[in-house]
Amino acid sequence: MKVGFFSSKKYEEEVFSSVFKQSGIEPDFLELRLTPKTVQLSKGYDTICCFVNDILNEEVLMKLKEQGVRNIALRCAGFNNVSISTAQKLGMRVVRVPEYSPHAVAEHAVALLLTLNRKTHRAHGRIRDLNFSLEGLVGFDLYGKTVGVIGTGKIGRAFAQIMNGFGCKVLAYDPFPNPEMEKIGKYVALQDLLKESDVISLHCPLNDQTRHMLSSSAFEVMKKNAVIINTGRGALIDTKELIEALKSHRIAGACLDVYEEEEGVFFTDQSAEGITDDVLARLTTFPNVILTSHQAFLTHEALVNIAETTRDNIKSLMRGESCNNEVN
Repeated sequence: MKVGFFSSKKYEEEVFSSVFKQSGIEPDFLELRLTPKTVQLSKGYDTICCFVNDILNEEVLMKLKEQGVRNIALRCAGFNNVSISTAQKLGMRVVRVPEYSPHAVAEHAVALLLTLNRKTHRAHGRIRDLNFSLEGLVGFDLYGKTVGVIGTGKIGRAFAQIMNGFGCKVLAYDPFPNPEMEKIGKYVALQDLLKESDVISLHCPLNDQTRHMLSSSAFEVMKKNAVIINTGRGALIDTKELIEALKSHRIAGACLDVYEEEEGVFFTDQSAEGITDDVLARLTTFPNVILTSHQAFLTHEALVNIAETTRDNIKSLMRGESCNNEVN
């Protein structure tokens, strides 16, 4: 059975092709992102496979249904880009990859923090220009600092364990506390975490309750030396208010792997034409902001896990079986 893979990249194709061998599934890699303009490319597929920035709103889902698509396999954990209620009304099944490598994302969050703090990206640039000055490169010890972890699923716990290894005090917030996390850190109210933490890292899903959970009211209670990390979803932070907090020095910096308006920009090469998003452009001007293009998941181990879970999900759909990874 052929499956249309939208938003496919070369780094995925080799892994997916290898994992899908002898599975009865033939991946048909399409570089284009799924949008209302490209939805016609889904014709002839019973199942399509999509990524985080593909558009699966009511309009697109209805056109997919008209063209015979019955199943959507997300090769990512988040599904906030899918109108699940519409999919259910249309009788379309949606499956996802709820976890792939919590260590990949957690380690990238730590890499961003270390880079921003010790300014290794700036130091590297200087050395290449034969500038060996240390002016402006002062960082801080992570040892003894208080780290707040918002969202204590597998990724949040993996990040907390790493920070615990640095000798940090870990505070945690989650509406659904996990006993395993209590072995690493202490659960506190969100306001207390915001007030007490030197580093705040977001590892929670995006929903109506968490959208813009970090906005001006949150920035106002944070320490002025606080550094924010977001490897979850961009809209967990109100970006315009983050910029105001950075401009007024209410916080010390931000490490971002995601951006709330990243759709159509991240995962693409914009170097020739430049970006038209003024907010994103402003973010890139801050010396105390480090930004990567939604790459926290990108390790070989994670790609293999994503491919294997996606393969098993699609096989369940092909057989009409129930699937533990179905979004209901």
